[in-house]
Amino acid sequence: MKVDIDIHNHAHFSFDLWLTLIKSHPEFKTKRVELFASFFDISQPVDKVAKVVKYYDDLCNTINEVIGRNVDTYEIYLLILNALNVDIKGMTKENLKEFYLASEKLFLEYKPVIIFENLHQFFDSIKSQGKTINILSNTGFIKGTTMRKFLIGENLDQYIDFHIYSDEVNCSKPNPLVFQEVKNKIKNQDLLLDQILHIGDNPIADYKGARDFGFNAHLLKHSI
Repeated sequence: MKVDIDIHNHAHFSFDLWLTLIKSHPEFKTKRVELFASFFDISQPVDKVAKVVKYYDDLCNTINEVIGRNVDTYEIYLLILNALNVDIKGMTKENLKEFYLASEKLFLEYKPVIIFENLHQFFDSIKSQGKTINILSNTGFIKGTTMRKFLIGENLDQYIDFHIYSDEVNCSKPNPLVFQEVKNKIKNQDLLLDQILHIGDNPIADYKGARDFGFNAHLLKHSI
């Protein structure tokens, strides 16, 4: 993959995560559905559970992008369980947290695949010029706390000056407030908006969102 990102004319780089830097492990989503069905004692076929999970994953991601807020992970669980005719009235937040911790363990076992070629070297080339990097990611099933653990495990956290995850700020791309959060966290407050480059794969959330705010943007397309 040829990376044609202009690192010379920008001073700060904001990166999306999913389908920009990483993609899911090929077995993870299947394993998570099996865990979900088992943990909540769901009697319906696993393929039905998988369809409902995907439906609400996609729906909540779209809601986040349209409304600009963040549907909580536990809310997504409850929507799925309700759609699968599980009685959610007796459910507690502790039940949901327990499942999340089990799914996090699974996620870190079947960890994402890095799809951005030579990512460590690319980040190193940015940092060696005295420039800065952040992660800006909408979240759904996987919270920001878990993504930090993954990035630390991959020795990528060393390059990242700060992280912004939608579940932690209750704000999702393309909401301009989340791009303002990026600007607020950059140490060099004298940077002009067009000195900041946001890189992502989503034409609306990443490219248009960043451009509308005043950042430069790069739409990344992988052959995956």
